[in-house]
Amino acid sequence: MLFHDLVFVGVDPTSARKSFTYAALDRGMNLVALADGELEEALGFLAGQKSAFVAVNSPSGVNRGVVREKMKQEMLEPHQIRGAELRVAEFELRRRGIVVSGTPARRESCPAWMQSGFELYRRLEKMGFKWYLEDQFPYQMLETHPHACFCALAGQLPLPKPTLEGRLQRQLLLYERGVGIRDPMDFFEEITRHKLLQGNFPMQLVYPSEYLDALAAAYMAHAAHENPQGIMYVGDEREGRIFLPVAALKEKY
Repeated sequence: MLFHDLVFVGVDPTSARKSFTYAALDRGMNLVALADGELEEALGFLAGQKSAFVAVNSPSGVNRGVVREKMKQEMLEPHQIRGAELRVAEFELRRRGIVVSGTPARRESCPAWMQSGFELYRRLEKMGFKWYLEDQFPYQMLETHPHACFCALAGQLPLPKPTLEGRLQRQLLLYERGVGIRDPMDFFEEITRHKLLQGNFPMQLVYPSEYLDALAAAYMAHAAHENPQGIMYVGDEREGRIFLPVAALKEKY
């Protein structure tokens, strides 16, 4: 089924409910789809689009030892080098205070969600998706990271993701940038003294964290296409670049 001529899709392979969560926006950032499912369901949605720009919340390649080699060249002590099992992109984010998972050097050593991400990239390439910046093509993809995106958008470390306040904060960050989702401030308007005493909170107005992560990736895809001057990336092309929806990162978060 064709929804729009061009959709911007964020895919998150870390869903606690099913293998993948995906969100899709149109050029006006209206919400086209928000769902979770298995790999074939996500790919089936993408296959039904005339044109799609996909951002994936997962490493696009394994650690090639670039950071480790750089540390060796700088004559660091062995105990310092042992902590260098990171891709350049992950090293650049961590040194700014944005804590992200490191990617192992061997695929078989990677956790299941990373391996799901690798399989997604492989299948996207098989479907004809090209890497962003490669050329102007109707099907493109890139790597992003939801926590890093929210840090960049907030200009600080956001509140913990599993908490209600952390989810509200992330939802507001996206809503304030024009993403066509529910206004999180409606949550507070629905709370009365009676509901508070009964513990009856309008949780249906707040998106689950994996939906917010997928929405952040979809927003990143939209920004890359619509405002390429307002985005940036960290990382080495040999290992994978992490794209973020801001023109520059702060030195410390």
